[in-house]
Amino acid sequence: MKRFLYRKLLRPLLFSMDPEKVHDVFVSFGETLGRFGPGRFIIRIVYGNPIKKGWIEVDGINYRSPVGLAAGFDYNGRLTAILPSISFGSVEVGSVTARPCGGNDPPRLRRMVKSKSLIVYKGLKNEGVDVIINRLKSRKRIPGFVIGVSIAKTNDELSAGLEEGIEDYCYSLRRLVEEDVGDFYTINISCPNVHGGEDFAESARLQSLFEAIDKVPYEKPLYVKMPINLPEFEYLKLLAVLDRFRVNGLVIGNLNKNYEDAPLPEELPDRYRGGLSGSLCRERSTDLIRLSREKWGGRFTIIGCGGVLSVKDAEEKLKAGADLIQMITGMIFEGPHLMQDITKAIYKNNHHQITASDSK
Repeated sequence: MKRFLYRKLLRPLLFSMDPEKVHDVFVSFGETLGRFGPGRFIIRIVYGNPIKKGWIEVDGINYRSPVGLAAGFDYNGRLTAILPSISFGSVEVGSVTARPCGGNDPPRLRRMVKSKSLIVYKGLKNEGVDVIINRLKSRKRIPGFVIGVSIAKTNDELSAGLEEGIEDYCYSLRRLVEEDVGDFYTINISCPNVHGGEDFAESARLQSLFEAIDKVPYEKPLYVKMPINLPEFEYLKLLAVLDRFRVNGLVIGNLNKNYEDAPLPEELPDRYRGGLSGSLCRERSTDLIRLSREKWGGRFTIIGCGGVLSVKDAEEKLKAGADLIQMITGMIFEGPHLMQDITKAIYKNNHHQITASDSK
């Protein structure tokens, strides 16, 4: 019934409105619900995690569910209280930047309904790392819910240079470490919508970035969000660089920049602005998960992200080598029941990956 109601009633209504306004309304609504126990309880009854005692341990962190909300939705850290009630085991807040960032000029979101994709042109809109740190510290933690923080460089001219961009990343990471905020950190090297482009999705620049990051005294797991449009040999060169540093794993991957992958040209904008999410990332991200696992074995933890719109999509990423998965677009197109469906299926079909524990 809940699937029917979302697909036939709620989704058509939401899709008749501006997507960024819908996003803002849902963030405000979710933040309000999360402040009150009764609000969380009501949502949990309908969409809650079906695993009561199961845990998945990845890099020393215990997850109630293998399904996380990817960076780019809760970019200001406002939803950490309500997300566990809809079967998310984790969230990546952000991407956060050293300075507040208003993002690119609107429109910043556009739906490609037939393709089950979004055109994302946010430009790292967020309130800045210091504001977000204070918010996360002030909010009550939900036991068992994992909060990661994605870090990017500020989308302005001040961080467009190589040295300035590196310092921008390092400032945010230092502040998070100093305040002990976040269970893990992700360095987003592959946002396509910023001043200077994807500066650090190139091996020499990536080397310079991580030489600096390695000097920050972090102890929690550190991941890197990877681009998905590089040629295979260039992508593997990035992994060879990351292997030299204290990098625990990879988030594979970011938005698809290749508009030629869109099967329906009539859904494309007049000019390229932003990256493509959802189904148009599925094949590329899964192929790179498989490639990374084949070439590097267990060296890197892999979080599979991109095109998870069904239980099958999630299982394909896990079979390709992912340890955890993240999603955004699937929740928007299919509804909030999808996270619960994926968690149930993974627990049923891959229960050997989950260990019961009452002590964590």
